[in-house]
Amino acid sequence: MTIDRTPSLNEPLSNSSRFLALTFVLTFLFLLPGCPSSTNKPVDGATSPAPAAPAKSDFNGDHAFEHVRKQVEFGPRPAGSAELEKTRIYISDQLKSYGLKVTTDEFNATTPIGERKMANITAELPGESNEVVIISSHYDTKYFKEFKFVGANDGGASTGALIEIARVMAANKQKRQLTYWFVFFDGEEAFCLDWDECHNPNPADPKTPLPDNTYGSRRYVAQLIEKGELKRVRAMILLDMMGYKNLRLGRDDMSTVWLQDIVWQTGKQLGYGGQFVDGHEGVGDDDHSAFLRAGIDALDIIQLASYEPWHTKEDTLDKVSAKSLKIVGDAVIMSLPKIEERLQNKR
Repeated sequence: MTIDRTPSLNEPLSNSSRFLALTFVLTFLFLLPGCPSSTNKPVDGATSPAPAAPAKSDFNGDHAFEHVRKQVEFGPRPAGSAELEKTRIYISDQLKSYGLKVTTDEFNATTPIGERKMANITAELPGESNEVVIISSHYDTKYFKEFKFVGANDGGASTGALIEIARVMAANKQKRQLTYWFVFFDGEEAFCLDWDECHNPNPADPKTPLPDNTYGSRRYVAQLIEKGELKRVRAMILLDMMGYKNLRLGRDDMSTVWLQDIVWQTGKQLGYGGQFVDGHEGVGDDDHSAFLRAGIDALDIIQLASYEPWHTKEDTLDKVSAKSLKIVGDAVIMSLPKIEERLQNKR
């Protein structure tokens, strides 16, 4: 027969029974949610996983660099030249291949060296609203008789980057709230050596001559006013001289501060704080000026003061970096949702 040795409630537990009971209780508590276990306790000497890096855009710096290389192959591209006509065809063909609607506005401009045929290019990416954000660049190069100026950074880099931005945004089938215009301005560069060296007659006001630069952007704003479309444009972003391999972008003192803050903060969040710096960048005049004068918020992303090859024969392809193009492309594209939100709140 078997003797029943199960202790009663009043009978003291033996040492072995106490050990078994204690083991059971500890095991039960150990498995409760929130209690440490060997599966979630860090291994001695191990560090916590690093936070994931912020997502970047699909902007491809190599693609943008290839567009720069193609422009440089055409040679010097001053307004009115056959080389700029070839560039215009190349840009338009690229934009059309992305499924964008492309329009060209041809016009004749009076310059210090005579009448010049010019043309602005616009590619449209429709949004749910007909309100517009412009992303832009000039695609002409400065006119020099003394030497061959191919303008790899000024304005090959910004043009190449803008073509790639258009490709990335067109490929993203997610519907955007606002409409985007990718605008390539002709005639940004002066024909005389300095911007203020020469002026053009002003039929409307002979006492106030017209400047010898920004022909395309001034024409663009005038056309917006003439067509009654100025109020459609909510913001304008200008790229200019932003492909230098030693990229360092200061804050242009003419630009709209809130636009500048969004792009610079986004650049820093993406890990590009060494390129988007808070230093001063004095520009004086550029294609965003006409928009600012018309009351449109505008931003110029430009490296001028610290770009030594500016307007010299040394502005060649080796000065441009695919990495720099990627940095600016990422910052612009990733800033757009914040810019749209800000504009919607300003209505």
